[in-house]
Amino acid sequence: MNSISAKVEELIKRGITIRNPVTVDVDESVDATRIGGNVVIHQGCRIRGKETSIGPGCVLGEEGPVTIEDCQLAEKVSLKGGYFSGSVFLDGVVFGSGAHVRAGTLLEENVSCAHTVGLKQTMLMPFVTLGSLINFCDCLMAGGTSRKDHSEVGSSYIHFNYTPNQDKATASLIGDVPRGVLLDQHPIFLGGQGGMVGPSRIEYGAVIAAGTICRRDVTNANALVIGGAPRSTSSHTHTFEPGAYGNIGRSLANNFAYIGNLHALLQWYLQVRSKFMLESLHCAACHKGAVTQIRAMIEERIKRLSELAEKMPASIEIAKRKSNGTMGASCAEQWKFMERWPELAQALSDGADETMASRELDFFVAEIEKVRQGKNYLETIASLGPQAKAAGRAWLENIVNALSSLL
Repeated sequence: MNSISAKVEELIKRGITIRNPVTVDVDESVDATRIGGNVVIHQGCRIRGKETSIGPGCVLGEEGPVTIEDCQLAEKVSLKGGYFSGSVFLDGVVFGSGAHVRAGTLLEENVSCAHTVGLKQTMLMPFVTLGSLINFCDCLMAGGTSRKDHSEVGSSYIHFNYTPNQDKATASLIGDVPRGVLLDQHPIFLGGQGGMVGPSRIEYGAVIAAGTICRRDVTNANALVIGGAPRSTSSHTHTFEPGAYGNIGRSLANNFAYIGNLHALLQWYLQVRSKFMLESLHCAACHKGAVTQIRAMIEERIKRLSELAEKMPASIEIAKRKSNGTMGASCAEQWKFMERWPELAQALSDGADETMASRELDFFVAEIEKVRQGKNYLETIASLGPQAKAAGRAWLENIVNALSSLL
């Protein structure tokens, strides 16, 4: 007969509700004091990792077994089934069964994901909602003002983040950080049975119709993008030469903008979120986890650009061979990127230090303290006036622009 492990017994004594304890596996590395009150763990769940923290009111495994490895959960998070590793879930996140969520994932307040969703290197701001059967790796998405006014990704959606030349410098910015964190932008709608080819940028208010594969940036606010039927039923065949790149300018610009937004997000957590997330053990664990994951996201994007830079010599040789030794504009652009990459990589890693402290930041923080008065994070941000929001946005945009302009 199976027996209950000592770690599970310790949790039960601490008041944690564990359904069918003999089926629950809690690794010895887990610190029982990092699991809060009123937590419910259903049968078949596995909890691992010394960095794991589970806040009050969380429910694990309601629809199927859950495996957690070094994740941080705030309050009232519901992970209904699947695998979760190296990720952070803030208050009220709900995730359906069949999940596969890997490192570099940060889901903010009231994010909702239905069943069979895969995430990695994914940042979703408050209220963003994902349907079912979705692969949404290497994305940052914002937009919306509440649970009733949120950005949405329809079911059976995929973010294409791997190219035929086997690189992943493909992260897509759906919304942005300087405006998204202020929770006052129009939502973005990505229709079901569709996809997006990264790296792309999508403006607030955009609607990508169901069934559409978006292969370009959508920079106009409130744009409607519809993928029409092809005019001909015949396929279009072109020559593909492995290792050959054309114009990389758009890809580089979008990557640099993405990294700039991650640095802005990092400063938001250090300068603003910290005022709301260090008052309890579980919130502090989530803050530490979020900062760790954002820094890991920055490292991941620089790593992917490094891999792209390493592919430039072969691409340049192909271009020169095809043009009898001459170097066209695209080839020259690749050469410049390759030559400058070491210094660019260092600058992207360091961030825009000169913009971290500013009058806009000082004014913005002071305004937060004025309106806070017992409100939680979401209520405080929603209560900020236009002048305060303009200052906060300017502070963060300075960070993004300083890094985007490196090109």
